[in-house]
Amino acid sequence: LQLVESGGGLVQTGGSLRLSCGATDTAIDSYIIGWFRQAPGKERERVSCISTNDATTYYSGSVKGRFTISRDNAKNTVYLQMNGLKPDDTARYYCAAVRNTYVIATMDFICDRHNMEDWGKGTLVTVSS
Repeated sequence: LQLVESGGGLVQTGGSLRLSCGATDTAIDSYIIGWFRQAPGKERERVSCISTNDATTYYSGSVKGRFTISRDNAKNTVYLQMNGLKPDDTARYYCAAVRNTYVIATMDFICDRHNMEDWGKGTLVTVSS
Protein backbone atom coordinates (compact mmCIF):
# COMPACT_ATOMS: atom_id res chain seq x y z
CA LEU A 1 0.00 0.00 0.00
CA GLN A 2 1.52 3.31 -1.13
CA LEU A 3 0.54 6.07 1.29
CA VAL A 4 1.02 9.80 0.76
CA GLU A 5 0.42 12.39 3.45
CA SER A 6 -0.35 16.06 2.89
CA GLY A 7 -1.66 19.05 4.77
CA GLY A 8 1.17 19.79 7.14
CA GLY A 9 2.52 23.26 7.70
CA LEU A 10 3.25 26.03 10.15
CA VAL A 11 0.45 27.19 12.41
CA GLN A 12 0.17 29.27 15.56
CA THR A 13 -0.88 27.89 18.92
CA GLY A 14 -4.61 27.31 18.94
CA GLY A 15 -4.79 26.96 15.18
CA SER A 16 -6.05 24.08 13.06
CA LEU A 17 -4.80 21.87 10.29
CA ARG A 18 -6.30 18.95 8.39
CA LEU A 19 -3.96 16.21 7.33
CA SER A 20 -4.82 13.85 4.50
CA CYS A 21 -3.53 10.36 3.80
CA GLY A 22 -4.17 9.02 0.34
CA ALA A 23 -3.45 5.61 -1.07
CA THR A 24 -2.23 5.65 -4.64
CA ASP A 25 -2.24 2.02 -5.69
CA THR A 26 -4.69 0.01 -3.61
CA ALA A 27 -8.14 0.47 -2.15
CA ILE A 28 -7.97 1.22 1.57
CA ASP A 29 -11.36 -0.14 2.58
CA SER A 30 -9.88 -3.34 4.02
CA TYR A 31 -7.15 -1.55 5.95
CA ILE A 32 -7.09 -0.10 9.42
CA ILE A 33 -5.41 3.30 9.11
CA GLY A 34 -3.50 5.17 11.75
CA TRP A 35 -1.72 8.45 12.31
CA PHE A 36 1.55 8.49 14.19
CA ARG A 37 3.98 11.29 14.92
CA GLN A 38 7.62 11.70 15.72
CA ALA A 39 9.20 14.77 17.21
CA PRO A 40 12.97 15.37 16.99
CA GLY A 41 14.81 13.18 19.46
CA LYS A 42 11.70 11.26 20.44
CA GLU A 43 10.22 7.90 19.56
CA ARG A 44 7.40 7.60 17.08
CA GLU A 45 4.11 7.64 18.99
CA ARG A 46 0.59 6.78 18.06
CA VAL A 47 -1.94 9.55 17.63
CA SER A 48 -5.12 8.01 16.28
CA CYS A 49 -6.45 5.02 14.36
CA ILE A 50 -9.68 4.19 12.58
CA SER A 51 -11.31 0.91 11.71
CA THR A 52 -12.22 -0.13 8.19
CA ASN A 53 -15.88 0.81 8.48
CA ASP A 54 -15.34 4.03 10.43
CA ALA A 55 -17.11 2.52 13.43
CA THR A 56 -14.21 2.39 15.87
CA THR A 57 -11.51 4.92 16.60
CA TYR A 58 -8.61 5.31 18.98
CA TYR A 59 -7.08 8.55 20.23
CA SER A 60 -4.07 9.03 22.43
CA GLY A 61 -4.73 10.91 25.61
CA SER A 62 -2.71 13.89 24.48
CA VAL A 63 -4.95 14.57 21.45
CA LYS A 64 -8.34 13.29 22.58
CA GLY A 65 -10.94 16.01 22.28
CA ARG A 66 -8.80 18.08 19.91
CA PHE A 67 -8.14 15.75 16.96
CA THR A 68 -10.67 13.87 14.86
CA ILE A 69 -9.89 11.01 12.51
CA SER A 70 -12.19 10.13 9.64
CA ARG A 71 -12.07 8.23 6.38
CA ASP A 72 -13.70 8.39 2.98
CA ASN A 73 -13.19 5.04 1.36
CA ALA A 74 -14.74 6.28 -1.88
CA LYS A 75 -11.93 8.83 -2.10
CA ASN A 76 -9.38 6.36 -0.76
CA THR A 77 -8.40 8.93 1.87
CA VAL A 78 -8.13 9.21 5.63
CA TYR A 79 -8.14 12.57 7.37
CA LEU A 80 -6.88 13.92 10.67
CA GLN A 81 -8.54 17.16 11.71
CA MET A 82 -6.36 18.84 14.30
CA ASN A 83 -7.82 21.69 16.34
CA GLY A 84 -6.44 23.56 19.31
CA LEU A 85 -2.88 22.86 18.26
CA LYS A 86 -0.11 23.24 20.81
CA PRO A 87 3.67 23.52 20.44
CA ASP A 88 3.90 19.96 21.82
CA ASP A 89 2.07 18.78 18.70
CA THR A 90 5.05 19.77 16.57
CA ALA A 91 6.28 16.64 14.80
CA ARG A 92 6.39 14.79 11.53
CA TYR A 93 3.07 13.04 11.13
CA TYR A 94 2.97 9.66 9.45
CA CYS A 95 0.09 7.72 8.03
CA ALA A 96 0.24 3.94 8.40
CA ALA A 97 -1.90 0.97 7.50
CA VAL A 98 -2.49 -2.63 8.47
CA ARG A 99 -4.84 -5.12 6.83
CA ASN A 100 -7.84 -5.89 8.96
CA THR A 101 -7.17 -9.53 9.73
CA TYR A 102 -7.99 -9.17 13.40
CA VAL A 103 -10.83 -11.33 14.71
CA ILE A 104 -10.93 -10.13 18.29
CA ALA A 105 -8.84 -7.10 19.13
CA THR A 106 -9.41 -3.65 20.50
CA MET A 107 -8.37 -0.59 18.55
CA ASP A 108 -6.15 0.27 21.51
CA PHE A 109 -4.23 -2.95 20.81
CA ILE A 110 -4.19 -2.60 17.03
CA CYS A 111 -3.12 1.06 17.02
CA ASP A 112 0.52 0.36 17.69
CA ARG A 113 3.39 1.22 15.37
CA HIS A 114 4.69 -2.34 15.61
CA ASN A 115 1.45 -3.64 14.06
CA MET A 116 1.51 -1.33 11.05
CA GLU A 117 2.57 -2.82 7.72
CA ASP A 118 2.84 0.16 5.40
CA TRP A 119 3.98 3.72 6.04
CA GLY A 120 3.97 7.02 4.25
CA LYS A 121 6.91 9.40 4.31
CA GLY A 122 5.23 11.88 6.59
CA THR A 123 4.21 15.52 6.61
CA LEU A 124 5.69 18.12 8.93
CA VAL A 125 3.53 20.01 11.40
CA THR A 126 5.04 22.95 13.25
CA VAL A 127 3.12 24.82 15.91
CA SER A 128 4.60 28.13 16.98
CA SER A 129 4.07 29.57 20.43
